[in-house]
Amino acid sequence: MLRGFPPVVAADTHTLVLGSFPGEASLAATQYYAHPRNQFWRLLGAVLDEPLAELVYEERLRQLLSHGIGVWDVLAACHREGSLDAAIRNAQPNDFASLRDHAPLLRKVCFNGKTAGRFAPVIGAAGYTTLVLPSSSPANAMLSFDQKLRLWRDILT
Repeated sequence: MLRGFPPVVAADTHTLVLGSFPGEASLAATQYYAHPRNQFWRLLGAVLDEPLAELVYEERLRQLLSHGIGVWDVLAACHREGSLDAAIRNAQPNDFASLRDHAPLLRKVCFNGKTAGRFAPVIGAAGYTTLVLPSSSPANAMLSFDQKLRLWRDILT
């Protein structure tokens, strides 16, 4: 059973970006979105007008939090060969009820990709505004970076 990471949130986090589950490169590095071809840090950096992709990991997280944005995954644990969401088996969801304790100002939850987005109705029913974004994964080559960025800009609306 693979285990994910704890949430990166603060008391003033108002927006959370949820992925499905860390890929192999992220698990090995113990960092969210560690695969060099994953566009997460470039996309969010462009949205926030911050050079996130150029910063060391800890500074990336500090910058995200300084903008009131957190990051986590919908799954706490699963079995999976490789990094593809389609290979996820025996998935165990994270404890979203605990988020109210850690991030009482949280209002919006954005989902990085359709797999994570399957949880949007549940999170929406809990009273959060939701937004399903195109995946930042290198496996999602259907949209160009600029096409993804146009949709990712909605994080701030």
